Amino acid sequence: MKRYFLLLFTLLLAFTTFGCGGQQAATSSSSSASSSAAPQELHVSAAASLTDAINELGELYKKDHPNVTITPSYGSSGALEKAIENGAPADVFLSAGKKQMDDLEKAGEALGGTRLDLLKNDLVLIAPSNSDAAKAVKDPDKVTESVSPFQALTNADVRKIAIGGDGVPVGSYSKEALDYLQLTDAVQPKVVYATDVRQVLAWVASGDCDRGLVYATDAKTTKDVTVLAAAPAASHRPVVYPAAVVKSAKEADLAKDFLTFLQSDAAQAVFAKYGFAKP
Repeated sequence: MKRYFLLLFTLLLAFTTFGCGGQQAATSSSSSASSSAAPQELHVSAAASLTDAINELGELYKKDHPNVTITPSYGSSGALEKAIENGAPADVFLSAGKKQMDDLEKAGEALGGTRLDLLKNDLVLIAPSNSDAAKAVKDPDKVTESVSPFQALTNADVRKIAIGGDGVPVGSYSKEALDYLQLTDAVQPKVVYATDVRQVLAWVASGDCDRGLVYATDAKTTKDVTVLAAAPAASHRPVVYPAAVVKSAKEADLAKDFLTFLQSDAAQAVFAKYGFAKP
């Protein structure tokens, strides 16, 4: 009888030890897996006007995805679109113009079913904040002329006007607005072309150019420029920002998740802080 109970006790002890050991091993394995998720890199090609917002949103996304590194590339939408077509690494494309996204789709480089209109913006005329035009806007009672800021582009004291060049969406919108206002021929000798909207902003902020046409969101990023007027809504196509996953994306699923995140209330609040709105 003693041998029977001794055998039974030994078996129970072995079962208990094995069970606890197995559970501990499983828990240890699960913990290790969750803390060592494979690192991922997401390449985001975004219009220059999105620089500040995407930088902040990248950090916000990383809080819930600590294993993900966001690698942004900023520039004119046209240049980014061509770079993607030529094989530049990109998982997500955020354009400031529909044409560039259309061209990417025609080239077969946009993943079907992922395109969406993410944001909208406004086109505004700016001047250096220390200019007489800017001071007049800040103190309307001192305005001595009735000519609108756009019509004043023909004045002799406005020597250089910065706008985006070919392939730059803000340049296309600017040209449409100048055509609509019948100012193109009169101001053409004064126009200088920038590689993207941030260069237009920099030229005006530094005083190298007397006026510039940029997005309202860019004008909000510095105190060195003042908005003189918004371009009439009817003067140009709506400024809409389409987004899509790139067909050759190495991280397509992650790119789709990032696009979903950009549509979330939290992300839209960040965009709104920088002056963007939903389309």
